[in-house]
Amino acid sequence: MRKALLLLSAMLMLAVAGSAQTVDEIIAKNTAAKGGLEKLKAVQTMRFSGTVDFGGVQANIVRLAKRPNKTRMEISLQGMTMVQAYDGQNGWQIVPFTGKKDPEPMAADELKAAAQEADIDGALIDYKQKGHKVELIGKEKIEGTDAYHLKVTMKDGDVRDLYFDADSFLEIKMIAKTTRRGAEMVIDTTVGDYKEENGLMMPHSMEVKVQGMAGQSQKVTISKVEFNTPADDAQFKMPVVAAAPAEKATPTPAGADGKKSDGPAKPPQK
Repeated sequence: MRKALLLLSAMLMLAVAGSAQTVDEIIAKNTAAKGGLEKLKAVQTMRFSGTVDFGGVQANIVRLAKRPNKTRMEISLQGMTMVQAYDGQNGWQIVPFTGKKDPEPMAADELKAAAQEADIDGALIDYKQKGHKVELIGKEKIEGTDAYHLKVTMKDGDVRDLYFDADSFLEIKMIAKTTRRGAEMVIDTTVGDYKEENGLMMPHSMEVKVQGMAGQSQKVTISKVEFNTPADDAQFKMPVVAAAPAEKATPTPAGADGKKSDGPAKPPQK
């Protein structure tokens, strides 16, 4: 009887181990759920447009991504357009809402974030070749939904906690820990409303919150997704700002030095 119980126990342990998911299995199922690696790799450019709600203030948003590692985002509000772009090496931005109309280079922390976001495939695909580390934390409840939790340590040291619906294997939440302007920030992003776009499953709603900053959430609603539309590389390059024209010297009128003028010059006497 004891041997039978031991055998049954061993069989149950093997069954549990056999049903458990590994990191690579979850990533493979996530990739398949999105449409498959072949279709994802065939995307050379991706453009989405929609709206973003800043706590009651709504703006239009357009984001363009292009291989390899190029991205540009525009947010338009009240006749002004903010631009943030990364060309694969350098990042720049125009922020007219602060009174600045000329492009300027991104700060180091912003540049690091832009480089991460420019990966059109995301951090998980080919993560080992990219130098990232991925760990399976376990299975958890996310707002009542069973989800697999993967911890991603990026090559640059930033940490992302990704949560995948245990049934669909699509992302439903991401918590990113990063540093901006010397201060650590925790950014909580919830994604949903997946729809098929040319054979690929794409989220059409996102809500972004910064932990510790109540009332600072941003809700993005995507209305249109386009793949493989032409995109000139010049869109991602920082525009050259024309130098201000030099001021012309103003001629000094006679007598401007404070001395009394004797009138027009007289011809020399013979």
